[in-house]
Amino acid sequence: MRFESTSTLDIILNTLFSRYQENVTDVDLITNALVEQGVVRSQSDIVNDHIAFRTLGVEHLGIASLEKIFLRQGYTKRDRYYFKVKKLDANWYSPPSPEYPRVFISELRVGELSPAAREIITKYTRDIHEDPLNKIDLDDGYAVGEFLHQPLWSTPTKKEYETLLKESEYAAWVIYNRYYLNHYTISVHALPEDYNTLENFNQFLEEIGITLNTAGGKIKVSPDGLLRQSSTVSALKEVKFSCGNIAEIAGSYVEFAERRILPQFRDLPREQIKPEHRRDGFEAQNADKIFESTYSDQIRKKK
Repeated sequence: MRFESTSTLDIILNTLFSRYQENVTDVDLITNALVEQGVVRSQSDIVNDHIAFRTLGVEHLGIASLEKIFLRQGYTKRDRYYFKVKKLDANWYSPPSPEYPRVFISELRVGELSPAAREIITKYTRDIHEDPLNKIDLDDGYAVGEFLHQPLWSTPTKKEYETLLKESEYAAWVIYNRYYLNHYTISVHALPEDYNTLENFNQFLEEIGITLNTAGGKIKVSPDGLLRQSSTVSALKEVKFSCGNIAEIAGSYVEFAERRILPQFRDLPREQIKPEHRRDGFEAQNADKIFESTYSDQIRKKK
């Protein structure tokens, strides 16, 4: 995912991806293997299906705040999703033109957590008295890119992180990582033949040593069979908590999407197939399991 122009959106996306790429080693491992096998020439040849962010559903933050960045850049708000057990809501946003990725933003329903978990989250967010994006020039790509990598609250203690982890691994991830890019997604269907199905691509991934998220199966399939998704298990990163303790915690990961051709367009020649001929949007049951790419039971398999 690389954009060549100096438009605000290009600057935002390039800044996000550069820092994400530095910290998620699976990104370069996958790209380099694809280049070595002649599947792509460089990272720029890989089509990014979507990027995703996690947020806390508290006043001045959450989806209502973060979405402003993308709405300002011409994205359109689409469907909303509800995840009962994980206590999450989410929205996705379609891009202003097909070369840009979709955006998926989720938020934790903090009010449904236990008093202990709510107290921790409140401790770190109560001093945010207005939407922090009100202070950012949303037409300045560099300012927005910097904002997305700045902490909005102080670093928690290890005990607080672990308390949240026991109740909501999503909450623990956000309290430490904040708005850091959660994942980018390779459009598998846009790759050359022999790599353009998830069965083949997952086999390629495992051959180069990638550990896949097995929650709900390695391939998560929508009820209509047209949206198929896989993901790596999250990278681990060594962090220092405010109490001075050092530990490894979940970072970000890579997702893979195969959007199949809609029934009414199946007779079109392959060279005539465009993005609008394929299944769009997302599927809650797929996303529910993709979230678990940062969960402890999946990460333990990677060690």
